[in-house]
Amino acid sequence: MLRGEKAVIIGGGISGKLTARVLSDFFQKVIILERDSKPNGPFPRKGAPQGEHIHALLFSGANGLEELFPGITEKFNASGAVKINSTQDIAWFHHGVWKLRYEGDYTTILQTRPHLEWHIEQYIKSIPNVTIQYSQNVQNFLYTEEENRITGVQISNGDDSIKTINAYLIVDASGVNSLSSRWLNKREVHIPEDTVKIDLSYFTKTIQLPDNGNRDWSIKLVYPNPPFEKIGGGISKVEGNRYLVTFMGYHNEINEKEVLKNDDSFVEIAKKLPKMDIYHELRDATVLSSTSTFRVPKITWRRFDKVNKFPSGLLTIGDTICRIDPFFGQGMSIAVLEALALKKLLAKEQLTNQKMIETFHQQAMKIISPIWNMVLTEDFRYPDTIGRRPAGLSIQQWYAKKIFHLSSENKTIYNSFIKVMHLLRPTATLMHPRILKSVLKGTFTNHR
Repeated sequence: MLRGEKAVIIGGGISGKLTARVLSDFFQKVIILERDSKPNGPFPRKGAPQGEHIHALLFSGANGLEELFPGITEKFNASGAVKINSTQDIAWFHHGVWKLRYEGDYTTILQTRPHLEWHIEQYIKSIPNVTIQYSQNVQNFLYTEEENRITGVQISNGDDSIKTINAYLIVDASGVNSLSSRWLNKREVHIPEDTVKIDLSYFTKTIQLPDNGNRDWSIKLVYPNPPFEKIGGGISKVEGNRYLVTFMGYHNEINEKEVLKNDDSFVEIAKKLPKMDIYHELRDATVLSSTSTFRVPKITWRRFDKVNKFPSGLLTIGDTICRIDPFFGQGMSIAVLEALALKKLLAKEQLTNQKMIETFHQQAMKIISPIWNMVLTEDFRYPDTIGRRPAGLSIQQWYAKKIFHLSSENKTIYNSFIKVMHLLRPTATLMHPRILKSVLKGTFTNHR
């Protein structure tokens, strides 16, 4: 069923590409307007400064991506991505304990973000009714006041000329500094918004490690134990037999000027982690890149699902709606789940386009809400975190920590936790009577 002649997507990042794939089945023509220049290969791009740091495609994200782009996970793996068992091949120190390690039922794909995006883009370019226009700066919406409807966009491509593109549907996938939020605010349309200040900073290098027969992991994560520890780190194998090393610090705990001095200064951060494992690896590493940085001063959830008189013809998706704390590695999988939700709605012929848009914003809220609450449970362990605290926060934090600790010894509980982390099961899974009994039993035993 065709819903219209033309759809325009603002932003050619992961969310934009996923959206284009979905819309290609329902519109005669789909145009992606990307601000960055045309890529020459799987390399970092200016519009995605987070792209040089550790990324992991969770099980739900990989499955959804495969549904949208059949065969793509095999292309990832054939070109060097590292497919791992999500519980066997990860060494994870979390809240003062190492997680259990065993051969479980779920997998994770380790690769650089540019590698992932490049393969998605090649797939997009093979779809005949989708085009990507690079170096396009979207300046404004075309708007019909009487109908409260967005009918197109005004764009520039570096010269003084402005051109317009009319479309039946405009999708804003441009990210946290989106045109939609600025345009609505300028028109004094209120967007309810949750903002939490975390002052998170990332520092990453690409390295090569010598062969080591005792290295029994593909990714090792050493997380801080809040509130006293604020620095975490990870080392992940990626394509090309390389490794990414990323250090993360909450509330500007890492001195950026010191880190950027030289390679030795970067390695010194590893000594500040709760465990010395990553430091021991780095002592014999060959550095392949300079240090890349990325800062997330705050995370933001714009509640477009609550906006009164939201203009018709406009849909928001991805980071335009919510920029989540990237420390938990769920952002790409959220984007995939949103794209799949959009696909199902577009297929419902009884929904008008406007009703489809309204329903999508509601469904995006349902996807984001439990993940947002899960993230805040951890972010607010730091007293310096500023924002609206969830109801029952202290109880949630207590219970979550019990789950984390039990994940180091109880396979059933860790397996349930993995399902929740990989967005395969709701957080309520961790309240199953059997798990609740184990938590209470452990608490009682520890207090005897």
